[in-house]
Amino acid sequence: MKLVDNKVTKFITKRKSWIRQILVAAIAAAFAWFLGDTLVKNGGLVAAIICSLSIRISLYKSVREGFGQIIGTFIGAGVALATVTLFDFGAIAIGTTVLFCAVVARALRLGEVASVNVPVTALIVIGPGLNESTAVNRLWSTLIGAGVAIAFSYFSHAKTPAGRTLDQITGIGKRISELFSEISVGLNQGLDQSKASLWLTKARLLVEELPKIKSQALETKAFARWSPLEEIDEAESLYLKAIAIEHIVVQLRTISRTIFDLSVDRNLPLQAQKEIAIGLATCATAVKKKVELIKSDDIFSATDEIAEELRLAGDVLAQELIKQRNELAQEVLVRSLSIVSNLQIIADSLDESSPALHDVMTPDEAPENRVLKVPMKVQSKTILQKIWRLIRVFLRR
Repeated sequence: MKLVDNKVTKFITKRKSWIRQILVAAIAAAFAWFLGDTLVKNGGLVAAIICSLSIRISLYKSVREGFGQIIGTFIGAGVALATVTLFDFGAIAIGTTVLFCAVVARALRLGEVASVNVPVTALIVIGPGLNESTAVNRLWSTLIGAGVAIAFSYFSHAKTPAGRTLDQITGIGKRISELFSEISVGLNQGLDQSKASLWLTKARLLVEELPKIKSQALETKAFARWSPLEEIDEAESLYLKAIAIEHIVVQLRTISRTIFDLSVDRNLPLQAQKEIAIGLATCATAVKKKVELIKSDDIFSATDEIAEELRLAGDVLAQELIKQRNELAQEVLVRSLSIVSNLQIIADSLDESSPALHDVMTPDEAPENRVLKVPMKVQSKTILQKIWRLIRVFLRR
């Protein structure tokens, strides 16, 4: 019985974030149905559908989805009512509605989310039994569903976007430190290809985590731009740390690949292996200290000292490898010294002093992930210019 209890507890603990999200989504859909059915005649089902489509794993994403639903409601409803008036409800009305909605979404340069929501909302609005009263009810139900999704999405996570970004950065930082330690211990015991293959595999898996961290850091920045609940300076700082972690992971993978290549050649002397192991152990300690500082409030107190210790370890490693140059093949010496360069880059990322972090533009949120690829201010200005141009052409005639 205890074994079963432990399995159930472990199952819930590992998936508590996912369980929280689906419970919030279920409760939100139920509440949307109740609210829609209470405020609008037979509006519960539409409200629940729109709520389920709109709610996402975070407040920012749900606002984005909800805004897309609202835009889709007005555009889709207008197109739907017009086509049903002209063709009556049927195959022609459905096809024409979807066609016109796609054209309108493209003309207004709506993002991917809203472009999909426009025809979906239109089809919901023009469903069977359409008349003016029903259309208005479905419009209100759509707005209620989107609003409930936005409100409940606040509870989808126990932490703010900044808190989730911090957790992801510190989580992968801990795994980086552990892998550096594992490689260091393995080199002290003697390098072999099977171990090196395993280290390279683990490093590649860490690289696979980078898009999620980047996406979460971008969400934190976007959330801070419009929400008073988030500090923009904190969001920018976390984003910079996410980019620094990305650089460190890339260097870890490069080091793992270098060590794997050296294991294939099998001509790296044991003494050189031990010297490299010392450098990587220092790197593991430096990353671990950096993670602990990020978790604390006093982030900048010892960062420079940590980075300098790693730079010094890299210099010592370079000197020791150069001393052994007569015992090392040229290719082995070059590959071993490249690890020193990797450690220096990691040190620059730890104290965030690298020009690659500050002087190189990093892509922001991709336009296709926004509700509007082109901001409303720019769109409205462009549309007004086009209208004025048509008026001038008409008056000239």
